Amino acid sequence: MSSNSGIQIPSRLPLLCTHDGVLLPGSTMRISVDTARNMQLVKSRLLKGTSLKSTIIGVIPNTRDPEHDSDELPSLHRWVCAVRDHQSHQKATRAIGTAGLAVQVVGSNWPKPHYTLLITGLCRFRVTKLLREKPFLVAEVEQLDKLEQYTEGDQADGELGELSQRFYQAAVQLVGMLDMSVPVVAKLRRLLDSLPKETLPDVLASMIRTSNKEKLQVLDAVDLEERFKKALPLLTRQIEGLKLLQKTRKLRPDDDKRVLLIPKGGVFPGRQFSLDEEGEDEDGDDTAVLEKKVKAAAMPEAALRVCLKELKRLKKMPESMPEYALTRNYLEMMVELPWSKSSKDCLDIRAARVLLDNDHYAMEKLKRRVLEYLAVRQLKSTLKGPILCFVGPPGVGKTSVGRSIARTLGREFHRIALGGVCDQSDIRGHRRTYVGSMPGRIINGLKTVGVNNPVFLLDEVDKLGKSLQGDPAAALLEVLDPEQNHSFTDHYLNVPFDLSQVLFIATANTTATIPPALLDRMEVLQVPGYTQEEKVEIAHRHLIPHQLEQHGLTPQQLQIPQDTTKDIISKYTREAGVRSLERKIGAICRAVAVKVAEGHKVSRAESPAEQHAENKEEGSGITAPPEMPIVIDPIALKDILGPPVFEMEVSERLTLPGVAIGLAWTPMGGEIMFVEASRMEGEGQLTLTGQLGDVMKESAHLAISWLRSNAKTYLLTNGSADPLEGTDIHLHFPAGAVTKDGPSAGVTIVTCLASLLSGRLVRSDVAMTGEITLRGLVLPVGGIKDKVLAAHRASLKRVIIPKRNEKDLEEIPPHVRADLDFVFASTLDEVLNAAFDGGFPAAVSHPQVVSKL
Repeated sequence: MSSNSGIQIPSRLPLLCTHDGVLLPGSTMRISVDTARNMQLVKSRLLKGTSLKSTIIGVIPNTRDPEHDSDELPSLHRWVCAVRDHQSHQKATRAIGTAGLAVQVVGSNWPKPHYTLLITGLCRFRVTKLLREKPFLVAEVEQLDKLEQYTEGDQADGELGELSQRFYQAAVQLVGMLDMSVPVVAKLRRLLDSLPKETLPDVLASMIRTSNKEKLQVLDAVDLEERFKKALPLLTRQIEGLKLLQKTRKLRPDDDKRVLLIPKGGVFPGRQFSLDEEGEDEDGDDTAVLEKKVKAAAMPEAALRVCLKELKRLKKMPESMPEYALTRNYLEMMVELPWSKSSKDCLDIRAARVLLDNDHYAMEKLKRRVLEYLAVRQLKSTLKGPILCFVGPPGVGKTSVGRSIARTLGREFHRIALGGVCDQSDIRGHRRTYVGSMPGRIINGLKTVGVNNPVFLLDEVDKLGKSLQGDPAAALLEVLDPEQNHSFTDHYLNVPFDLSQVLFIATANTTATIPPALLDRMEVLQVPGYTQEEKVEIAHRHLIPHQLEQHGLTPQQLQIPQDTTKDIISKYTREAGVRSLERKIGAICRAVAVKVAEGHKVSRAESPAEQHAENKEEGSGITAPPEMPIVIDPIALKDILGPPVFEMEVSERLTLPGVAIGLAWTPMGGEIMFVEASRMEGEGQLTLTGQLGDVMKESAHLAISWLRSNAKTYLLTNGSADPLEGTDIHLHFPAGAVTKDGPSAGVTIVTCLASLLSGRLVRSDVAMTGEITLRGLVLPVGGIKDKVLAAHRASLKRVIIPKRNEKDLEEIPPHVRADLDFVFASTLDEVLNAAFDGGFPAAVSHPQVVSKL
């Protein structure tokens, strides 16, 4: 008696109608369930069942009629009607299926809700009565595979024994043509000897290349002899097809054997295995190519071990599983990463210096740092990439200088915009357990450039956000730490990647919003604003040629003299960078382009003689072509750009007592800041307006307290002991829409109030900055270079700064220092004495004036 004779299935079975294929007894198949009936069956029977019998279901192959059926429902409806007809009229109808054991149930919501079942076929059954149609089909069944007529004694005699022996020999021949070194093939060979021969037609028919119609014929063959007759030609055809394939393709023996080892639909118990050839040679070759790429990627040992493990899982996985695509994408990402591929640095320092000078004017500190890096790379080839941070106002060329550094070094360049990023997964990637997971921007950038030593520009690192998804600034700590980034672990890859050879360059407008831990890991290089002379050079070296090219003009058509450029800088722009300057030059080019285009139209319409004659006629509407080149003079500049925007003289603001000029630092660069004060009868109150921060308000109170305590010394009493007796003071900082804060306005507030209380005017060419104390000391402040440049742009002549900031003048260009008189003050006495013509009454100490440095 066969081993299947002991299988007993329930007399009532839930029916699963599927069009994925035909399940034969002894084979295993994955079935996708996405219709309402079948999903209800899975939920009610398989997921909630507790006994073994609850996992046994009936699988009915629901073949489609291409002429009448567009989906599953019409053929299912016809089958149900046929069973009903069979019950009422006893007509013969095919209602044979396979009882199967649900081994595994996997659910997924992508791309739509569905289940994937792994079902092992047990035996055949026939539907005798349909008991229920909703919510899923339930039928009364009759088990067919008793197989009692076949015994070991029957093998020697009779047609059945001859058929079984022939089938067994053909199966052995087929397996012998395969590669026995593959474990699955060796296991199949052992199964041929151990499995009962009556099970071989079903097992082999599920493995070899057959159509669903041919498998249905094997399934409908309830008689064992008929089953052998149906399956033997299929097996013989597979053998002959393989022989023919070997002859026509002239494949090597290993290739011939590999053709049939591609997993797909049918499997034998405990192991998935298929001999289907349609569409599988390509998949098999892809897997083999992927394996070769993994071994050729020169990965570190840890990464290679993970890839080989995932590749082994991929070979065992059917393509219908959602995890198949995820695993394949992961392996493709791993082989595309530049684990050991790097570009060769250009270490010619002279050539690098020339290239940097041609690309950028000024920026000496940045250029010197790049040349230092090149020099050290010549002496030590394993130098780790530095972590640089360029801090400066917008428009000064921080991003473009990063691109120039990459070109100078001969490296690939990749820019990562961090402005507004608030998810740490953008840096470290998503874990592969999430749907739609992907690597972070660092790993994606490395894949894009294809080398492991590019120049990465982390743009706007000071504008990172923070949200419930984590803090990206904290995720950058590992990336920008030279002691840690040699083993950076992206959540998607989950293996370390060496970032130590990457040259990271971050850009920021201010360091105030960068977390201290992140700022500590970077080498900060300040990029201050440009002077007027530097802007003129940049305009004529880079901006004007670029705009001429962008607008299709040539130097023979448009010329902008240096005097005109200076007027644009001083009267139409007031910025630290050159972006507004470039926009103004672009506006001039567009206006000239209109004139040039109109002249071309006239010249094409008529000959020059005709144009000259008609232009002389009164009322002629034709304009002669403009003479070339068009030179932009002050009159043309005003016609194109309109009235000057920044034409107000600073002296006009200082015509009354109680006004002083301070210097402020902003992320946009240095700015001059007016401070105004007025007095009125009152109760000695101080009013502050202009969107002031707490620190600036405290500076105002400090200034009032110091002046009140020194009122007699500076003759501010006006007949009373307290200068504020019966008087209210209103202190205002113009540009009220802009928030202002910081301690550096202390000396300006003192000077403004001293001017108000004494009735004397502050010098109109003086600007100042510095923090004050209650004892009248002047403390150092930051941003001296930007502030001095702002004073120079405003055509001021004297700048008062703290004594301890004298060292910061080394960063200021010599021609700027030559145009300004610097006063280094350590006390408020010195400040007041320098701010007023002829000094301030009763000033004890004398300021140290450094003229024309």
